[in-house]
Amino acid sequence: MDTDNRNSGESGSFGSLISSLTHEVTALVRDEVELAKAEMREKVSQVTTSVTSMAVAGGVLLSGFLVLLAAAVFALDTFLQRPWLSALIVGAIVVVIGFIMLQSAKKKLKSANLAPNRTMASFRKDQDMAKKHEGQVKEELK
Repeated sequence: MDTDNRNSGESGSFGSLISSLTHEVTALVRDEVELAKAEMREKVSQVTTSVTSMAVAGGVLLSGFLVLLAAAVFALDTFLQRPWLSALIVGAIVVVIGFIMLQSAKKKLKSANLAPNRTMASFRKDQDMAKKHEGQVKEELK
């Protein structure tokens, strides 16, 4: 009789343990997904802000740069007396400078850390905690 009570108590605690575990894992996964979404929104917002600022600055720079290029072509033409050659030289210099600037911008964008670091750390922490609880449950079931 005593063993019957103990077995029914163990199965009740085991059932409640499984139910609790299922509920906690579901809540944990839901929270982790929300954290990942929030972190990715933050990263996308940072990139969007940076790209928008770069685009506006590029437009302003382009306007001033075009005026300076025209002035450089006219200045070089006074010495060479060949407008087409002056434009070709200035254009080639601008292309080289533009290529260097493009490579620099690509390097900066590539180095931006877009990985959800906090979420990954949280997942690792949760995994460690689950392994610890798994060991505890196995010990309790023995």
